[in-house]
Amino acid sequence: MKYSIVILCTLDTKYDEVQILKEVILDRGHMVLIIDMSLGKESRLPCDIAPQEIAEAAGSDIKKVRDLASKDRGLASAIMTKGGIVKARELMEKGNLHGIISLGGCSNTAMATTVMKSLPFGIPKLMISSAASMPAYAAGYIGTSDITMMHSVVDFTGTNDLIRDVLTRAGGAICGMVENAGTHPGKKGKVRKRPLIAISEFNFCDTAARLAIKYLDEEGFDSIPMHAQGTGDMAMEELIEQGFFDGVIDFVTAGVSEHILGGNRAAGPTRLEAAGKMGIPQVLAPSGFEMISCGPMSRKDIGDPLWTSRNLSSRKLFCQDDYRVQARTTQDELCEIALTVAQKLNKAKGPVKFLIPLRGWSTLTTEGAPFYEPETDRVFSEMLKKHLRPEIEVIEMDVELNSPEFVRAAVDALIGMMGAG
Repeated sequence: MKYSIVILCTLDTKYDEVQILKEVILDRGHMVLIIDMSLGKESRLPCDIAPQEIAEAAGSDIKKVRDLASKDRGLASAIMTKGGIVKARELMEKGNLHGIISLGGCSNTAMATTVMKSLPFGIPKLMISSAASMPAYAAGYIGTSDITMMHSVVDFTGTNDLIRDVLTRAGGAICGMVENAGTHPGKKGKVRKRPLIAISEFNFCDTAARLAIKYLDEEGFDSIPMHAQGTGDMAMEELIEQGFFDGVIDFVTAGVSEHILGGNRAAGPTRLEAAGKMGIPQVLAPSGFEMISCGPMSRKDIGDPLWTSRNLSSRKLFCQDDYRVQARTTQDELCEIALTVAQKLNKAKGPVKFLIPLRGWSTLTTEGAPFYEPETDRVFSEMLKKHLRPEIEVIEMDVELNSPEFVRAAVDALIGMMGAG
């Protein structure tokens, strides 16, 4: 089958390299569409979407962009990136983008991966970059997207045997990825045999996650656990908005509190909002609200602002190792968290239930565990019930979160809401 592969590039600086890549893809029997995001002069290589179209898609003009590039290249790049996102998504929606590939150094990588991140999970995305191995940049390039980064090793300054080798392998790779891509919301003919449920989890409630997966499978549901370490739950929110999931069991909602308190697992300002916007059923629990992720321990010794502003040194601490350190949250912090959670859930278009286990939100808050403070935890429950709209039910259970009883109740609650919908 012939697929359409987009080469996202800057032809004013990467003409020869793009020509090599194009020929490799065409030789494999696929079609090539070139999106040229150049900030400089017109290229000799014809393209399918020219810089002028991209600038116009961003509400600008290519002449203005080029004039701006000589003064503020960052701002000019941002305009072209914005237009590139518009054009790439248009191609995808018309069924003319089955995979996307780009190449370059730091600037091109930043522009191209930003465009790639706007496309749904499952659409093959390959970035060939001389900056792929730079730790300070790599996480930002990839973010929560399923971008594959290929380190070019050598720089893109003309063609040579090594560059040709890299580009030939990359062209073959994107073709293989497209030929073997599965189903995703952006691909026609998507068929889902069983409803798909997202489950947030982390180390302190992994038993609950395993039980939920088992119970859901027995009831005819597929499930995908998402590691709630910040990036994982941000990715979950994005996948929910892309239409992947039919429901959510959100055991670890702590991405909200970590964002408020400045912890390591912060999941951004929109955590806990995607399911509500999409109107899908969600069952939630408070796992993780009892702690702030504040490692490594060396931050304590250097007077890190988080440690000093919240006086973490005087709190109960749980140290898994030198890097993973948790500090117990206070009653005031739990009040703030509950109010924020209520404000987010009150906007939900779909059904919501919040289940609270009274004998421990995680393995750290069961009786005898390091953060066992039922009186402190009770403040969260009271504040949440006070501020949630009446139709959102809060169910308190005299069990631990990792118990079969609690997980069974969470699964049954979700199935019940899905059946009612």
